[in-house]
Amino acid sequence: MQRSPSRTAALGGAALVVTLAAGAVVWRATDRHSGASAADPVSTTATRATHHHIAFRALASRTVGRLDAPLQDAAAVALGGSRAMLLGGLTAADTSTDTVSVVSRGRERRAGALPTAVHDAAAVRIGRSVYVFGGGDGARQYGEIVRVGAGVVGSLPAPSSDQAAAAIGDTAYVVGGFTGTRWLDTIVAWSPGHSARVVAHLPSPVRYAAVTSARGKLIVAGGSLPNGAASSQVLEYSPADGTLRRLGRLPAPTTHAAAASLGGDAFVIGGRAAGLDTPTARLVAIDPRTGRIRRAGRMQQPLSDASAISVGSWILVAGGRSADGTQGSLLALSAARARHVASAIDVYSADGPNMLARRARRALPRVYVPNSDSNTVDVIDPRRMKVVRQFPVGALPQHVTPSWDLRKLYALNDEGNSITPIDPRTAQPGQSIPVADPYNMYFTPDGRFAIVVAERLNRLDFSDPRTFRVRHALTVPCRGVDHMDFSARGGYLIASCEFSGQLIKVDLRRQRVVGALTLPGAGMPQDVKLAPDGRLFYVADMHANGLWEVDGRRLRVVGFVHTGLGVHGLYPSRDAKLLYATNRSAGTISVIRFRTRRVIATWSIPGGSPDMGNVSADGKVLWLSGRYDAEVYAISTRTGRVLARIPVGQGPHGLCVWPQPGRHSLGHTGILR
Repeated sequence: MQRSPSRTAALGGAALVVTLAAGAVVWRATDRHSGASAADPVSTTATRATHHHIAFRALASRTVGRLDAPLQDAAAVALGGSRAMLLGGLTAADTSTDTVSVVSRGRERRAGALPTAVHDAAAVRIGRSVYVFGGGDGARQYGEIVRVGAGVVGSLPAPSSDQAAAAIGDTAYVVGGFTGTRWLDTIVAWSPGHSARVVAHLPSPVRYAAVTSARGKLIVAGGSLPNGAASSQVLEYSPADGTLRRLGRLPAPTTHAAAASLGGDAFVIGGRAAGLDTPTARLVAIDPRTGRIRRAGRMQQPLSDASAISVGSWILVAGGRSADGTQGSLLALSAARARHVASAIDVYSADGPNMLARRARRALPRVYVPNSDSNTVDVIDPRRMKVVRQFPVGALPQHVTPSWDLRKLYALNDEGNSITPIDPRTAQPGQSIPVADPYNMYFTPDGRFAIVVAERLNRLDFSDPRTFRVRHALTVPCRGVDHMDFSARGGYLIASCEFSGQLIKVDLRRQRVVGALTLPGAGMPQDVKLAPDGRLFYVADMHANGLWEVDGRRLRVVGFVHTGLGVHGLYPSRDAKLLYATNRSAGTISVIRFRTRRVIATWSIPGGSPDMGNVSADGKVLWLSGRYDAEVYAISTRTGRVLARIPVGQGPHGLCVWPQPGRHSLGHTGILR
C-alpha cells in the first residue's frame, strides 16, 4: 500500500538482533543444497520439476492454513523442507510488528522478536543464515544489514525501506526502495564478508517491485513509480555479465506484488494497480530462458502486499491485503496436475495488452495497408488516424506479414512474384526479394521455415526464413490454399482451400499432408484461427456465412456458429476472451465469446466491406481494411463504434497492425504466440 510519510520512514539506528527461544528454530538446512537461496531453490524436488516444464504452465491455488493474526508486508525466507520464516510486517491495525515466526504445515508459531518493529524490509537466506536489509518502523529508514540471531554485519549504501531482495548463490541483490526523501533506482549486491555495492541502475526508480531469482537471473517486475503510476515492466539482471535488459511487460501495470520461483520460472503473485484496495488474484509466469511472459492461473482471492516463499515443489503465500483489509490466509500454489493442463492452456497467453517483446518495442506504431489494385502500401499513424506515407511495391500485394523474429515486415506481392521487406523501426521499404507466387506467408512455430502459400501453384513452399530459398515444395491435394493456423503444440497446421471447399492437415515434422476434410455444402473457407484452449480451430466460410468448429486432431467438424454474409477474417481479442469475425458482404463484425462459442454482439459499418486486419497492441482498437471501398476502419473494441474511416489505395487487403504483443510471429497479418 502507498505509505504515508510517517509510515514510509524506516527502521531506527539500533542493530537488529533476533532473540530466539531455545530450540525454537533449527538453523541447519534440511535440504541437500543448503547454499541455495530462498528465492531460487535447487532442492532435488525443484530440480526434477524443471525437467517437466509443461507442468508449470498454470498454478493451482489452495488454502493450507491461517496465520495467528492478519499480516502484510512481512519479509520472508525459506528455511528448508516446507518451513518458512516471516519477519516483521504490518498488522490489521496498520502498525509495524516485531514478530518473527515460522510457518510449517499450515501452522504458525512464534520464534522470537525483532528489537524494533519493522515493515517493508527485505530478507534472504544465504547458506544457513538469514539476512535482513533495511525496513521501516513508521519513523525512519534503516540501512543496516543484519544476520538474524547474530547482529549487524554490514550496511546498505543508503538507509531504505520498500525494497525487495533475492539471492543468487552466496550474493543478495536488493532492488529499489525509498530513503525517506528519495526513490532508488539501484540494484545493490552484497555477500557475507564484503561491502554492499551498486551493480546496476534501473530505468526508473521503483518501490514495491516483485523480485525473485530464477535460472541464475534476477527478475524484477512491476512496482510503484515516482509519478504515482504502477509499472508493467519486467527486467532481467544477469550477475554473470552484469547486464540489465527488458524482458517485456506484465499483462497489466502491477505494484505491491510478491514473487517466487518454481520449476525454473519466476512467478509474479497478486499485487494491485496504482490505487489503494485494487488487489488482483492474477498469477503471471516469466521464463528467463525465452523471455516469455504469460498468465499462469489465479489465486482464490485477490491479494496485494503478501509474502511468497518457494518451499520445495510449491509456493507458500502468507497474509497480504485484500479490498477488505489485512488478511491472515496461508495459500499453497503448486503445479496444475497433468490432467488439468489442457484446460489451463492459453495459446495467446503471450499476446495480452501491451505485452511487447523487446524487438517489437523498437518499432514505430503503424498500420501497414497493402493496396492490391494500386500496387502500393499505405502507412497509417494510428495516433493521428491518417496516412503518413505511401510506397510502391510489386504487383498485387495481398498481405503484410511480420517475420518470425519480429525484426521485419514483408509485403507479399502475389503477381509480382516478390516480397518487399519493411523495416518497422523506420517504416521504410527495402529491396524486393524474388519469391514465387507469395499469396500469403506463415512461419513454423520453431522458426526454422517460412511457409510461402503459393495459391495458384497449389503449393506450400517450406523456405529459408531469411533468404526465402525453397527447401521443400509441398504440392497440396486441393485448390486455392490460402489461410492456416497451427496446433497448440506446434506439431501440425490446418489450412483452408478456398476453391475446393476443403481443409488439409499438414504434419510439420514430416512436411506432408496427412489428412483432408471436405466441408459441408459448397464451402468457401477463408481464415483459420485456433481457440485459446487449443481444442478447436475456427474456420470462416464465406458461402456458409459462419464459422465451422473443427477438431484438428481428428480433422472433423464438431459445430457451427452463424455470423454474417461473406465472413472472412478472424481475430482474437487481446484478453483471448473474444473472437472478432469480419462479415465482408454484410458490412458487419460478429463478436463471439470463446467460452460459450456464441455470438454476443454484431457491430455495423454502414456501406463498409470489412476484410482483414488485427487488434491494436493495447487491445482497444480493431483495425480492418475495407476491401471494396478503398478505406481502412478503426473500430472501438469496447463499444463497436467506428472511430475513423481512413481513405487508402484501391483494393486494401491484409493490413498489419504493428507492433503486436507476443514472443514470435507465425505469419499472416500477425498470428503471434
